[in-house]
Amino acid sequence: MRDIGHEFLAQSLSKVIPLRPFLPELIVKGVQYRASDQVQLDIPTLSISGRGISVILGPNGAGKSLMIRLMHGLISPDAGQVTYDDLTVSGKGRARQAMVFQKPVLLRRSVSANLKFALKFGSTPKSELESKTNALLELSGLVGKKNQAARSLSGGEEQCLALACALARSPKMLFLDEPTSSLDPNATHRIEAILHHASVLGVRIVMVSHSMAQAERLADEVLFIAGGKLRDRAKSQDFFNGPTSVEAHTFLSGRLVP
Repeated sequence: MRDIGHEFLAQSLSKVIPLRPFLPELIVKGVQYRASDQVQLDIPTLSISGRGISVILGPNGAGKSLMIRLMHGLISPDAGQVTYDDLTVSGKGRARQAMVFQKPVLLRRSVSANLKFALKFGSTPKSELESKTNALLELSGLVGKKNQAARSLSGGEEQCLALACALARSPKMLFLDEPTSSLDPNATHRIEAILHHASVLGVRIVMVSHSMAQAERLADEVLFIAGGKLRDRAKSQDFFNGPTSVEAHTFLSGRLVP
């Protein structure tokens, strides 16, 4: 991802998100989540801070999406706490974050209206609204479709718009739940390029992916979950060269994780 050659993406993004010298810290402490009297997720301790992209990998049903929703404060744990810059994510801490879902959540309005709504939600001054909307249209590759209904876009275009709307809020931390799982290579490449540049500017990114190839391209570190537990955490290269847990080794070898 270091040689993507999309300078215009970096320029467009820098018009919306300032370079951040101070980076956030998210702490998961003693978190458990239960459903049907069974523990679905059990994370004793986890801290995510500094610049970079963390990719959460694991088999189906491992608890990846559950974990990211807990981190963002969409659901509350049955035990423990998730804090963000010493604020609970269910309170003021959540206002400093944004999330992009596998299926885009968009308003029944035009492309530009969706972006303007997101910018207003992020407290963008009225004097900057048009310039930042244009920058986000360039970022998402939707300049020619700014007056088109958002829900008439292709799947890849919808996801690019959803990502632009999330970044319009200028979040300190961005969560994504398999944002490219059903997209073509062109849309996937654009989204990965945007995420790379956002990370360079200081947006801390945590994303769920089902693609090991994507994790190798994007991740600074990998969090591997199996059976609702964090089994492995390592720098991307170290993880793919030699995972420490039996579950992660089994997963990388293409076998079914017990």
